[in-house]
Amino acid sequence: MSESAIVLKREITATRIPQGEALILPKGTPVIITQALGGSFTVVVPSEAGLYRIDGEHADALGKDDPAAGQSGESGGAVDEARIWDVLKTCYDPEIPVNIVDLGLIYDLQMEATPRGAKVAVQMTLTAAGCGMGPVIAREAQQKIVQLSGVADADVQVVWDPPWSPAMISEEGKRKLGME
Repeated sequence: MSESAIVLKREITATRIPQGEALILPKGTPVIITQALGGSFTVVVPSEAGLYRIDGEHADALGKDDPAAGQSGESGGAVDEARIWDVLKTCYDPEIPVNIVDLGLIYDLQMEATPRGAKVAVQMTLTAAGCGMGPVIAREAQQKIVQLSGVADADVQVVWDPPWSPAMISEEGKRKLGME
């Protein structure tokens, strides 16, 4: 998704990619949307020649609708592993237009029933060890999991063993990336 420059209508907090640091983009900053997936936007700031992630809650500053508005990830009923995998498929690496499941970044998913609801533990990795976006992506996955009815707690950890490789990308991910 590539558009012409949009001028921010208000000051917003953004995350610098790949460093993962939060910073303020002032009102009037021109940006170009390069990706709008999973409830967030990836933008280029031409004056900085850098990439930034903007959460959907700031969509109005871009003149857009919040892509997550009205989407709680709920389908009703008890939580099961399939619902957790489905919600993880709504999380994206801001530089790659493929979800973290199809990228092969999820190594393990465990559920434990507790009296308060399910406790979910996820181990994931990143495509590059030096990427500062790991905590940002892990936090997004954790927040989306705990929003599911029947989930009491979620812990998402970034791990590095085994190292990620493109061979871990699903067939669907390869198709989206033109790797077939």
